[in-house]
Amino acid sequence: MNISAENICAKTPFLGMTHSDLVDLCQQAGVKPVHADHLVATVFRYYQSDIDAISTIPNILKTYLAAHASMFEPECTAAQLAADGTRKLVLKMADGKAVETVLIKGANRLTQCISTQVGCAVGCTFCLTATAGLSRNLTAAEMVSEVWAGQKISGGQVSNIVLMGMGEPLHNYHAVAQFLEIITDAKGMAFSPNRVTLSTSGMVPAMYRMLEDKWPCNLAVSLNATTDAVRDQIIPINRKYPIATLMQAVRDYIQQRGNKRVLIEYVMLAGVNDSLDDAKRLCVLLDDLHCTINLLPFNAYPGAAFDRPNDAAVSEFQAVLVEAGLIAIIRQSKGRDISAACGQLITSIKKRNDSGRL
Repeated sequence: MNISAENICAKTPFLGMTHSDLVDLCQQAGVKPVHADHLVATVFRYYQSDIDAISTIPNILKTYLAAHASMFEPECTAAQLAADGTRKLVLKMADGKAVETVLIKGANRLTQCISTQVGCAVGCTFCLTATAGLSRNLTAAEMVSEVWAGQKISGGQVSNIVLMGMGEPLHNYHAVAQFLEIITDAKGMAFSPNRVTLSTSGMVPAMYRMLEDKWPCNLAVSLNATTDAVRDQIIPINRKYPIATLMQAVRDYIQQRGNKRVLIEYVMLAGVNDSLDDAKRLCVLLDDLHCTINLLPFNAYPGAAFDRPNDAAVSEFQAVLVEAGLIAIIRQSKGRDISAACGQLITSIKKRNDSGRL
């Protein structure tokens, strides 16, 4: 984002500014560019929302910021803590729209699941988020504010970021690109690109574009089927970008990223895509790929058209993949008791947004 005098007058959201944006802003305010470093360190790493309280920047810059930039901190309207330590936050944006972000505890890390849209337009039939449809894209500033809120609540312990919350990240390309620049900039939030993962349902042209643009993140692909007939039904985007096209994009991505490992996500639906024949077909699809497979037994919810496979079926499926030499991990769902698990975000938000109550 290039900040000019014209668009600064509209009060640019501070949390959506890159380091270079802040350098430009300092120059326009008539102060040294080094003050951009002070702003970034205090706001993006210590989560200070009161610019006036920052003692390391001059008053002339504070006055300029007050006139030309807005500091928005989302309101946390609800927080739930699961038995396994997973925490779900409902964050209210400036226009009243709300999104959910999830903090997931691991052995040596705290992962935050970030939403990129209010709702989702992809329409995956097994995903609860899809039932709400798409309301709008989130801005880069709003996505940064999710991380900001998560870090403030966790005391700065978030170590990993996954763009796997509400929305298809590649449907919101420009804002997500700006978000990634801000959070991975060594002079910004300074997350390692190796600790940031973006998940897509298979937006093939955008996958090639993010490769060309050298996005600083890992890639996860939600595959979830081994035949086009099944994938057409559960992920409608497959009718436009079928499995063969998607897998070629994954191959090209891995090759051009220097054999960078890709995460293949596979939601297991009882009687739909969990047979041993599916496992064998998956082995063929992934045989020549440098990837890790996350097997995710379906998180059932009231009114769902699918069932969760039993543990034995999941284990047998995994065994076929491992026997073929693939890395396959059964991912245990976190936060299921507070509807914070994969594919479960949005119902409470949709009800609040529809009723106008937050």
